[in-house]
Amino acid sequence: MISKNLLESIIGKKKELDLHRPLNKSIVKKLEEEFSIAWTYNSNAIEGNTLSLQETEMVINSGITIGGKTVNEHLEAINHKKGIDFIKSIVLKKEPITDKTIKTLHKYILNSIDDNSAGQYRRENVRIIGAHHIPPQALKIQRLMDEFMEWFYRDEYIETIPQFVSDIHYKLVMIHPFIDGNGRVARLFMNLILMKHGYPPAIILKVDRKRYYRVLNEANLGNKDPFDNFIGRSIERSLIIYLNTIEPNQKEERMFIDLKEATKHCDYSQEYLSLLARKGKIAAVKINRNWMTTKEAIEEYIDSLKLGT
Repeated sequence: MISKNLLESIIGKKKELDLHRPLNKSIVKKLEEEFSIAWTYNSNAIEGNTLSLQETEMVINSGITIGGKTVNEHLEAINHKKGIDFIKSIVLKKEPITDKTIKTLHKYILNSIDDNSAGQYRRENVRIIGAHHIPPQALKIQRLMDEFMEWFYRDEYIETIPQFVSDIHYKLVMIHPFIDGNGRVARLFMNLILMKHGYPPAIILKVDRKRYYRVLNEANLGNKDPFDNFIGRSIERSLIIYLNTIEPNQKEERMFIDLKEATKHCDYSQEYLSLLARKGKIAAVKINRNWMTTKEAIEEYIDSLKLGT
């Protein structure tokens, strides 16, 4: 489960975002454009795509061919962006979500890469290299996906949305319904549900790739809390970015500062603050490879220690 403190932080930031609605359309459009590129780059990079963030933007927005990169890498960027556009249209039109939605997302992901498998549940057994999990046999996929959708319809309004989408991501990856593209589809579908409920999409960063796979493996071994908190921090990070963008006259205590600067507002070392950020003890955002936080986040953590929460 997502830790109590992290969940309260996420829900509090979501309520704060809702207070600003309706959001400024031009600001939201700019945020969505930036998120779409970053989301596409990071999700593909996690799976081995070598396009840089800038190259991904050039392929998507300018149709430029990048020298030294494969055709499939270009297609993966284009296809993922189309997948994002597809889920945006579902949210905008408030269309029903079914197993066909998941298959259509997969069809976008493998379009012109593997058209025979695109949008189809796998028909063969697979193994995940390096994972403590053997995906179910192909013959079981349809039944497992039917059960997944039954669970989805039953629990969407029972669990908190952050916990629900973490469960969605994990269940889909464990079922591994497709021959390829399962991670990208799981992340897209997770974000579809977040966006449906008014959250910005959560982006799992390439720099966190090893940790992402590690917490997935821990979940496979019976300890899912690290995975839930990993997803929770990704959700919180996007909320922080949105809030800091839509509030033009940001108070000084809510402006982003690096951890070296943050040490001036507490008795902790930069290394300890980094540990707190990685563990989700303080609200922080990783920009490139550097953790950024706020004076307010430091003060909230210190206050929580005083209250014993």
